This record gives sequence, structure tokens and C-alpha cells, in this order.
Amino acid sequence: MHKRPDEVAAMFDDVAQKYDLTNDILSAGNAPLWRVATVKAVDPQPGETILDLAAGTGTSSAAFAKRGALVTALDLSQGMIDVGRQRHPEIAFVHGDAEHLPFGDETFDAVTISFGLRNVNDPMAALAEMIRVLKPGGRVVICEFSTPPLGVLRLGYLTYLKRVLPGIARLSSSNPAAYRYLAESIAAWPDQQVLSQWLRGVGFSVVQHRNLTAGIVALHRGRKPMAGDVRASVARRAAARREHQAAGEQSTVPGEGHPQ
Repeated sequence: MHKRPDEVAAMFDDVAQKYDLTNDILSAGNAPLWRVATVKAVDPQPGETILDLAAGTGTSSAAFAKRGALVTALDLSQGMIDVGRQRHPEIAFVHGDAEHLPFGDETFDAVTISFGLRNVNDPMAALAEMIRVLKPGGRVVICEFSTPPLGVLRLGYLTYLKRVLPGIARLSSSNPAAYRYLAESIAAWPDQQVLSQWLRGVGFSVVQHRNLTAGIVALHRGRKPMAGDVRASVARRAAARREHQAAGEQSTVPGEGHPQ
């Protein structure tokens, strides 16, 4: 599903004023619970630097800041940022693209994104940027719509996205077309295992996920390896290869292994 950054930004500009209210309605009140789970997973500590991507109006960013963290809230939509600055003047908002982060290497203790990775045209590029700006040992937390593992629930959920959600959006949103896009992007988004593979593919370690609301949403976590961890991992793999090669050579010696 191709997404042009300018079109995505314009779409969110249109819904910025009622965005949080509409999300609460469409999620049947689950959005605040998902936010609490995300804050707990990020585990912000006083003085830590946290980058909140696709931060929207800064609702999650404010929750991190209340824990004493130094939060930078980045979003592609200037409309969202304008509303966020009015509501949360204590938060540093930055206009930017998750695929091209305007920060130096190894800047943040944690990077998080909630319901935004799905809107990025190249999610792998965004994940690569996340690990670049993280300090060694830093953590990533991704909260995103996902795939319910139970077939019956999955079918019911897809029916809700296609038939129910657009109707509710017409009543509660200033731009119902934006929520038709929402339904389409959720249906096209890969499942939990694929996102875990993507995280490992760009270099994150200790990757794990847990389902929220029966898998309608999934919370993924990972760590940027420490330099020593990387060296140790390479050394272990090299030792394993040597052992494997030695075992292969030993099995070909006459009288050992296969008969000659």
C-alpha cells in the first residue's frame, strides 16, 4: 500500500482538532488502555531522552514527560503539531519524517511510535532510522494495530473495519475519508511475526511482542545491542562455525565416521 508523505500529512492536518476524541470513540474506549500499556513498556525514567514518533497531538508524549523524561515529539503533520503545542507547551515538538529523522546518531535512550509505523511508506527505513538515533542499549517500543490470532475474532474485526468504522467516522470525524484509509491500512498491515522479523532485520535484539485486546493491537519491543554484545555475538557465531567445520573434518578421517 503506497503512501505519499504529503498526502498522509494533509489527511492528518484535516482531523487534528478531533483526532483524540475520534480515536477514543472508534477504539470503544480502549485507546487510553493501549496508551497506559505503551508507557509501561517504554518505562521512562527521570532525565532520559525519549523520541516519540508520529506523536500527533502529544498525548503519549505528555505521559512520558510526567515521568520526568525529556521528550521530543515528532510528527509529519503540521496541523497535529500546532494542536499539540497548544495543549502541551512543555513538550518539544518537531516537524519531520520518520524515514529521515533530523537527529544525530545515538541521541536517545528510547524511541517509540504508536499507530504511526503503518502510515510510513517504507517501514524498514523508519526502523533503520530508529536504531540509528538510539544509544547503544537503547530501547524501541512500537504500539500498532495487528492481526487477532483467533480466526473468528479476526473475521469479526475485519468486518468492523470495513462496515462499521466508516459509519462511525462519518458521525464523529471532520474527514471520514481519513478513516476509510485507516481501515484499509490496518487490513493491509502485516502480522506480529513479520514486524518482529523486520525489527531483527535492522539490528534490534531481544525482540518480543505481546498482544493487547486479543491481538487487535500488538506491542513490540527491542533493544539496540551494546557494542560489546555485538562483538560477543559475532565471536559466538564464529566459534560455532569453527566447531561445525572441525566436526565435519573429523567425520571424514579414515576409521572415524563413515566407513572407507
